[in-house]
Amino acid sequence: MAELYDFDTAVDRRGTWCVQWDGVADRFGVDGLLPFTISDMDFATAPEVLAALRARLDHGVFGYTTWQHDDFRSAVAHWHATRYGAEIDTGQLVYGPSVLNQLSQLLQMWTAEGDGVVVHTPTYDGFRKAVTGLGRELRGVPVGDEEALERELSRADAKVLVLCSPHNPTGRVWTGAELTRMAELAERHGVAVVSDEIHADFVHEGHVHVPWTRVAGARGGDGAGRWAVITSGSKSFNFPALTGSYGLIGDPADRAEYLRRMETAQGLASPAVLSLTAHIAAYREGGPWLDAVRAYVAGNLAYVAERLGAALPELGWEPPQAGYLAWIDLRAVGVDDAELQRVLVEREGVAIMGGAVYGAPGFVRLNVGCPRGKVVRGVEALVRAVGAVR
Repeated sequence: MAELYDFDTAVDRRGTWCVQWDGVADRFGVDGLLPFTISDMDFATAPEVLAALRARLDHGVFGYTTWQHDDFRSAVAHWHATRYGAEIDTGQLVYGPSVLNQLSQLLQMWTAEGDGVVVHTPTYDGFRKAVTGLGRELRGVPVGDEEALERELSRADAKVLVLCSPHNPTGRVWTGAELTRMAELAERHGVAVVSDEIHADFVHEGHVHVPWTRVAGARGGDGAGRWAVITSGSKSFNFPALTGSYGLIGDPADRAEYLRRMETAQGLASPAVLSLTAHIAAYREGGPWLDAVRAYVAGNLAYVAERLGAALPELGWEPPQAGYLAWIDLRAVGVDDAELQRVLVEREGVAIMGGAVYGAPGFVRLNVGCPRGKVVRGVEALVRAVGAVR
């Protein structure tokens, strides 16, 4: 299906106020680097989304807008039903300007300053900033360590488990059994769950995303515990600059409080109309494009695995279960993080995220949501840089 779309031709993003390309010096100190950094893609969004946006622009009037209508709600329900086999209750839907903004609102609802917020490590840096920025205590547990998870959830001041499902930066796809166990532990210790599922649409072949709504629904009634799902089509269809996210909140009182905060305290009653337009078009018509771009990205990841396997076999690197972020463990070759970054920037002219950003020195995160030719340049640069500093 990927042959129906051209993902090989590069789209020049320079000069478009793009964080990944135009803002690279803000993080790496040097302009003009070839970037593999922030998690957006270099591909134009789906043609169906572009057509819908053009039609809406042609209307010419952009007044205050509501998200509480059947066009949006039914599109979200259609997507979850056809992609995940999940029948969602559209009455549980809420809206926000971004997933991280929604997380911040929920943390302010469900925690107080000094309370513990549990996350899996390595941790997406946006979570760390949201939690610590609100004066909450970030409590990390290694991915897959159930004993550590239970220990942290059982602490008296633990109030929320922030779940990244699938996990960023590792690309781990949680199984139904793992999610059910997390729900049991959270329920036992009175801890709320916020499941960030923005990477769910990029689960690769052989793995299946299990929505938290299904876990909560299977437990039923009061046994579902306090929970929220936060997500957006912006990651999958590459339109984060349009802003806009949505979520589901299980408890009616919590949902009402969230909406009150957003519409009054935050002054966010009117969403961005182009975000609504894009979401509806993506969820109604964009499936074939998403399948194609995911297949193309899987090819990029396969290339990374092949090249690293040939050049650095001691890494034993395999593609992630989800996403377009190659999380690469370089500890086996014993490189110094600072020196590796220096060589990547000064000698190779590329920007690749160091693992220390996510609390994991010795790793790098390489964004391969881009044309194959760019991936080749990035991987070759990484191989040469490792060879120079090992």
